[in-house]
Amino acid sequence: MVQRRKQDRSKVSIEQVLAAALELFSNQGFGATSMRNIADQSGLSMGNLYHHFPNKEAIFQKLLDRYFERLEDPDNPLQKVLRKADFPNDLEALARAIEGVVEENSAYILLIYIDVVEFKGAHIRSFYEGMAARFEEVYGAQLEARKTAGEFGDVDPLVAVIMATRWFFYFFTVEKCFHVPMHFGMSPKEATSEFIRLLRYGLLPRLGSDAAPKPLDT
Repeated sequence: MVQRRKQDRSKVSIEQVLAAALELFSNQGFGATSMRNIADQSGLSMGNLYHHFPNKEAIFQKLLDRYFERLEDPDNPLQKVLRKADFPNDLEALARAIEGVVEENSAYILLIYIDVVEFKGAHIRSFYEGMAARFEEVYGAQLEARKTAGEFGDVDPLVAVIMATRWFFYFFTVEKCFHVPMHFGMSPKEATSEFIRLLRYGLLPRLGSDAAPKPLDT
């Protein structure tokens, strides 16, 4: 029982540290944040803080790892969309799911940009290097079968899936993390609708029944 209480207190302390560090890192960067800042913000002593983390870079890495774990959680709405592998019919659902992910994790996403600026991407590199393989695992066999059946043109549909996912993340990051609304000169609904039409039907004109439908009213 005593050991259990110690473990519970330790978990609470770790969560306090991570919450404090996330706020500090996302607002003022890594270099401008000290272990003393994190200790003060979390309400822990310096000794207690160092008991749980050897340095602030370990805290920074833990926060990024937590964000990537959230992204890959099977219960995450984004993962539920991806696991259905219904591209490109799932584009609207994909956009909604990514909008929710960005909104709920904006502070974590800012850490990615901090890592790029202050560490040249050292802490995020492995996640992005493995991205294509993860998409291949989910979509590869189904998309290849559908391409063989003539459902796609002379393009790689897997590249299209990755591109769509990254575009939605980019778009909503600018909107919600950088606080720059309307940066495409249109509402998020209009912008995502136009992107989806472009991805599904291309840029060059089509004739007759192959013509792209007009966007839905927004």
